[in-house]
Amino acid sequence: MDLKPETAVLFKDGIETIVAIEALTVGDIVLVKPGERIPSDGVVLDGASAVNQSSITGESVPVDKGEGDEVFAGTLNGQGALFIEVSQLSESTLFAKIIRLVQEAQSEKPASQLFMERFERIYAKLIILICLLLIVVPPLLFHLAWDQTFYKTMVFLVVASPCALVASIMPAMLSAISNGARKGLLFKGGAHLENLATIKAIAFDKTGTLTSGKPVVTDILSFHQLDEAEVLSIAASLESLSEHPLAKAIVLEAQAQGVVLDRPSDFRTLTGWGVQAQWKGDLWKIGKPAFLDDAFRTEELKSVIDRLEREGKTVTVMHNSQGVAGVIALRDKIRSEAKQAVAMLRDLGVQVAMLTGDQKQTADAIGKELGIELVYADLLPEDKVSRIKELKQTFGSIAMVGDGVNDAPALATATVGVAMGVAGSDAALETADLVLMNDDIGKIAGAIVLGKRTKVIIKQNIIFAMTIIITLITANFIQGIALPLGVVGHEGSTILVILNGLRLLRHREIIQTKRVGKSSLKV
Repeated sequence: MDLKPETAVLFKDGIETIVAIEALTVGDIVLVKPGERIPSDGVVLDGASAVNQSSITGESVPVDKGEGDEVFAGTLNGQGALFIEVSQLSESTLFAKIIRLVQEAQSEKPASQLFMERFERIYAKLIILICLLLIVVPPLLFHLAWDQTFYKTMVFLVVASPCALVASIMPAMLSAISNGARKGLLFKGGAHLENLATIKAIAFDKTGTLTSGKPVVTDILSFHQLDEAEVLSIAASLESLSEHPLAKAIVLEAQAQGVVLDRPSDFRTLTGWGVQAQWKGDLWKIGKPAFLDDAFRTEELKSVIDRLEREGKTVTVMHNSQGVAGVIALRDKIRSEAKQAVAMLRDLGVQVAMLTGDQKQTADAIGKELGIELVYADLLPEDKVSRIKELKQTFGSIAMVGDGVNDAPALATATVGVAMGVAGSDAALETADLVLMNDDIGKIAGAIVLGKRTKVIIKQNIIFAMTIIITLITANFIQGIALPLGVVGHEGSTILVILNGLRLLRHREIIQTKRVGKSSLKV
C-alpha cells in the first residue's frame, strides 16, 4: 500500500494541477515525470520512457512504453515524461485489486482451525455435563453412596481432562517452528507447518525467486573481425554513462573481466532503443535489434538473434557506420540452488510449476533448464491467482513461492505462501505463511519434510493421549482407581507427549546424495 501514489499531476488546458488520485476520472490526462510513480491505470498518449513494472508483473527489466501502450498504477516511470489518459478509477486499478485479493484471502480460516475451535467448545461442555450426571444419576437411580459417586466423578474429571491431548500438538509445533527458525525457515504459525506436510504441488515465481532478478551477460558474439574482448570493451564504454539495467550488466561484466573503459563523447539516449555516442572517432549505436537499419539485417545475424531469443535471452546489437560489430545476450541469472531445489521437490513427489509475467519464450527457456514442465507466462497478478486456483483443483494442497508485490495475491490464495526474506517485498513478507530468511529455495524441501515429520509425531501423541484417557476412564468405571493413580496417569501421559514433541528440536537437515544421476532424500 506504501507503493500506491497519493497524488497525481492533472494536465488540463495546458495547466498542471496536483490532485488526489481519488479525484481522477476516466478520460483525464495526467503527466508523469521521470522517476515518479504512475498514479492510475491508463494508456500513453504522448511521450516515451522505460517503466519499471516489477511491482505488477515481476519483470526484472524495465519495459519501454510509448504512444498507445498500457501502463499500470504503482509502477515506476524511468527517464522520460509520459502523458497518460486515465482508463480506471483509483479503486478499480490493478494495484487496488492486488490489495483486495490479499485481504480477501487472508480473511479465510482453514478448515482444521475451525474444526479445532468447535471441538474445544464441545469437549469441555460434554465433560462438565457428564460429571454432573455422574454425581446425580447413580445415587438417585441406583442408590449408590454419594461419597463413592463423588469420588469416582472426581477421578473421571481428572483422567478425562484433555491436557495430554492438547499438549500433543503445541509442544511439537513449537519445537518444529524453533527448529525451522534455526535453519532460516520462519513459520508464521503451526497451521502453516501442518499444511506444508500436505503439499502436492508448488508454484514458483520466476524473477527474484528461481532467478536472481538481475540480468547478466551470457553471450558475446563478434563481427567485423573483432574478438569478444574488443566487443565487450566497446559496448561497456558506450554503456558506461547509461542508467539502464542492461547497460549496467554489460559494464559489470567488463569490470569483472578487467576491461579498461574509455569514456565516450556526445553520449545520447535513444528512448525505446538504446544509446549512441562517439567513441574513438566513430559514431556507435547499441540497443535493440528491432531498430537496426535494413542494410545491416543479414541472414546470419537474424539466425543468431533468433537462436538467442529462443533461449530466453535479451539481445543487444552494437554497430557503427560499417555495420554490426557485435551481439551481446543477457539473461536473468538462475539461482545456483534452483535446479537442485526442483529435483529435491520432485523426489518428495511434489509437482513443480512456474508462474511469471515474463514473455513465454523466456519462461520456457528457464523452465526447460530447470526441468519444470508446467510453465505459465505473460501473467498479471490476477492471472497468477487464477492459475493457483486451477492448480488447487488439480492437485489439492499447493504452495506458492514469490518475492514481489505482484506475487502477494497468489501467496495469499495458495494453501501455503512462501516468501523470500531478503529479496522479498514488504507485501510478500506480510502475506506469506513461511519466509525463507536466507532466500535459499533449496530449504523448501527440508521444510516439507519437517512438516511431514511434525504431522507424524502429532499423530503419535494424539493416539497415545487418547489411548491413556480411554484406558483410565474404562478402568475407573469397571474396577475403580485411586485418585492419586489417576493423577499420575494423567500427568505422566502429558509429560510423555511433551517429551515426544520436543524431539523435533533435534530434527536434522535434509541430506542430499547423488545416486546414478538422481538425488535421494534422507531425514
